[in-house]
Amino acid sequence: MSVRFYNARILSMKDQSITEGELCVDNDRISYIGPAVEHKDKVFDREIDCKGNLLMPGLKNAHTHSAMTFSRSLADEYCLNDWLFKAIFPREDKLTPEAVYWFSKLAYADYLSGGITSCFDMYFHREASAKAAVETGFRHVFCGAANDFGGFESLEEYYKTLNDYDPLVSFILGFHAEYTTCEDNLKFMSELAHKYEAPVFTHISETKDEVEGCKERYGVTPAVLFDKLGIFDFGGGGFHCTWLTDEDRDIFKNRGLWSVFNACSNLKLASGITPVYKFIEKDMKIAIGTDGAGSNNALSMFREMYLDTVLSNVETHNAAAVDPFTILKAGTTGGALCMGLNDSDVLDVGKKADIIMIDMNKPSMQPENNIPRNIVYSADNSVVKMTMIDGKILYEDGKFTSIDMDEVIKNAQELMEGLSEV
Repeated sequence: MSVRFYNARILSMKDQSITEGELCVDNDRISYIGPAVEHKDKVFDREIDCKGNLLMPGLKNAHTHSAMTFSRSLADEYCLNDWLFKAIFPREDKLTPEAVYWFSKLAYADYLSGGITSCFDMYFHREASAKAAVETGFRHVFCGAANDFGGFESLEEYYKTLNDYDPLVSFILGFHAEYTTCEDNLKFMSELAHKYEAPVFTHISETKDEVEGCKERYGVTPAVLFDKLGIFDFGGGGFHCTWLTDEDRDIFKNRGLWSVFNACSNLKLASGITPVYKFIEKDMKIAIGTDGAGSNNALSMFREMYLDTVLSNVETHNAAAVDPFTILKAGTTGGALCMGLNDSDVLDVGKKADIIMIDMNKPSMQPENNIPRNIVYSADNSVVKMTMIDGKILYEDGKFTSIDMDEVIKNAQELMEGLSEV
């Protein structure tokens, strides 16, 4: 399919500049960006007058648990440990592949309507999510979620099969966290990383208790432990990074590891505030995720970007502690590179057509004193007019082209009947 977007403003994310002109898509790739030209002998399947609206790369949700939409507003009274062990793990034991399929589709609808074109998802029953992703047309990157309850025995098989499943689907090695993974399994994780020379991701230093528990068990923080075991020898990174020490951040910097921030989840679960400004001062690799709907409860990257900016202002008593464009870059380009989606990081000829259109006529986008800052500070999901993935428009003007929302809602509600009580 070929699509021409004209009368557009374009924020490529290669820098802060916004250009006027047009963008063309052929099949799954961007074929032209530049001033308006006459396309001789070219017949487009569709030509879209953007009317001055903004095209930019899709937002990248670099840490989530998609099918956990089932747990939205279900256990809001708990901090992390009780939330997991009293409310979430018992219900997850009841989840079937069918449930993961439908709750994943619910998440995709949330993502698409919020301008998210890919997710880095840590969950189980992965075949069900992969099927839902391909049917939807959503770009889904899986992260291993192994822990002492299971998953290590199938980690290598998933690495092989899901990386050969469909162009929209990929798999990166990972495990849940230090506090749910014994030393033998951590060593196995390291061996697997070395076997495939592959990056590894995990939850890390999400709470102060997690860090203190690791120090009691091993005498060091989780980041130091993983580094000593060789888990990060081929890259990767961590989700949350709330309680990383200066030494931990040095390890991340020297290893070229990704730090993925989840501000809403950390605040809701009373886990702490990640000092984003410290990561930026060190010029570290950063990305942004929503975490799951059970601990957020929204799946909005706009809200995450806002909080990652303003919380550093509060921490430092400096309203300019973090440049909003740096955060916008983390939410787009950073997330793509973190997930290994190197051809979806910016808008450029030859890159994947993972594109969103921002409605510049929404009140929150006016006046146009600084468009990138408006996106970070004042935008919400309502400004997303269109979401395109792999050259296909999946969401436009409030309507989904690949999701039957009535069917998704019906099945999600029915499946909740068996999950409400534990």
